[in-house]
Amino acid sequence: MVQTTVIAGEPGAPGILDRTRIIARPGFNRWLVPPAALAIHLCIGMAYGFSVFWLPLSRAVGVTQSVACTNLSLIGALTTTTCDWRISDLVWIYTLFFVVLGTSAALFGGWLERAGPRKAGVVAALCWCGGLALSALGIAVHQLWLMWLGSGVIGGIGLGLGYISPVSTLIKWFPDRRGMATGMAIMGFGGGALIGSPLADMLMNAYRTPVSVGVWETFLTLALIYLVFMLAGAFGYRVPPAGWRPDGWTPPPASRAMITHGHVHLRDAHKTPQFWLIWAVLCLNVSASIGIIGVAAPMLQEIFGGSLVGAPDIGFTDFDDSQKRTAAAVAAGFVGLISLFNIGGRFFWASLSDRLGRKLTYAVFFVLGVALYLAAPVLAGGHMLALFVLAFCVIASMYGGGFATIPAYLADIFGTQFVGAIHGRLLTAWSTAGILGPLVVAYMRDAQLAAGVPRAQIYDTIMLVLAAMLALGFVANLLVRPLATRWFMKPAELAAEQARLRPVDAAHEGSFGIGRGGISGPAMLAWLAVGLPILWGIWITFNKALVLFH
Repeated sequence: MVQTTVIAGEPGAPGILDRTRIIARPGFNRWLVPPAALAIHLCIGMAYGFSVFWLPLSRAVGVTQSVACTNLSLIGALTTTTCDWRISDLVWIYTLFFVVLGTSAALFGGWLERAGPRKAGVVAALCWCGGLALSALGIAVHQLWLMWLGSGVIGGIGLGLGYISPVSTLIKWFPDRRGMATGMAIMGFGGGALIGSPLADMLMNAYRTPVSVGVWETFLTLALIYLVFMLAGAFGYRVPPAGWRPDGWTPPPASRAMITHGHVHLRDAHKTPQFWLIWAVLCLNVSASIGIIGVAAPMLQEIFGGSLVGAPDIGFTDFDDSQKRTAAAVAAGFVGLISLFNIGGRFFWASLSDRLGRKLTYAVFFVLGVALYLAAPVLAGGHMLALFVLAFCVIASMYGGGFATIPAYLADIFGTQFVGAIHGRLLTAWSTAGILGPLVVAYMRDAQLAAGVPRAQIYDTIMLVLAAMLALGFVANLLVRPLATRWFMKPAELAAEQARLRPVDAAHEGSFGIGRGGISGPAMLAWLAVGLPILWGIWITFNKALVLFH
């Protein structure tokens, strides 16, 4: 093998953030890359946990109780300094998160492929943490528009770049286990709230004073903590040289038609019907889950009512204060279990897809999801609480598993050369679903209540509609076929794309002494750095979920 060397001291040498500076050298252990990705995803995953701030922020002026103003419009709420914000004003940040995430991932995905994951990770850290700091200023001066701009827009850009930054890199480092690799990283995005929410609650309690609810101080503290972890993750990224493969591994035979050996250029991916079919697959899977998961706590209380508090003959609206607190604790335990299954499903289903194949895994999501949604009204009507909870935990696992499996699905169909950028464009399906799913559930719930349907039955029709969404997703997934050869880049074009990143002779492929062995000592330390916070978050969430079983 012929190996060339990039000399850092030569004129025009690449900067510390450039992609050519992070090409792995012999002796590098590929198991160092997943914890670097997790370090970033665990930080930006706090977007899921922002609801912990809504109640304290709704009394930021009054501190002990909200200072409400009559006839306050949304525009007025953006600039008022004397009225407390309504929760309905604050949750727009949550909507902005996922709209801007999908948009920025689509817009900057091509740049990420050129710039490399380290530069993208650093920009993501500056945007996410800078957005938190700007939000802290907005809270301190009580200007909601600064929170929308800071966390929602600037932070949303950080979310988009941080989310897709490791995808292409991990798929290239683990061609033998694509699903497992992306599952490890994207598991972190689902788990960020498990760590961030209890940490934020502890910080708010520590910073709370008679004149402050402690939120702006918490935002600044989280920004500093997240900046350290995200920068450590970004500088931990390495990319394999083109032509690298794990020692002793050979690509799967060409007979596996759903795994291509070619590469589709970014400019062509969205022109194929396969891209839009997979876009529909992700959009429908997320739409059918995100809306109902978002109302999990009130849904459980409305459906099971007094059964949650040992008084099965009374309904949700008849609870006294003590029963409301008990029911809320049980519902919080339900939400905690859903979070755990959401996280575990990301790793479990993505890893299983390496054996089943991505298309079959999604088929399981849709068939099993339809069955569970159709069974849910029966379980609710029979007051089978344990089975009802289990059904929605499985649905949550497939919701998370869908996110973790989709990058490997794209790599199978479109190749790995531009998979990060293609994944970025596909995330517009997430943005769409983030609006569509909650709107469908909220509108139908309100319509059922207005029609006089008993609270215990208002979700029955909703479950049927969500099952129909999954049935449509099954059809879209069924239609996905291997790409025609005309879509793949010609060898000369592919070689030109890879030339500036290839530190080895273009005629050779092999392990190059990179990625040998299992988890080394440094890799073990890196895994502990991200693993211990995850275990802490899981322990706290599991303890809260135990309320369900008392």
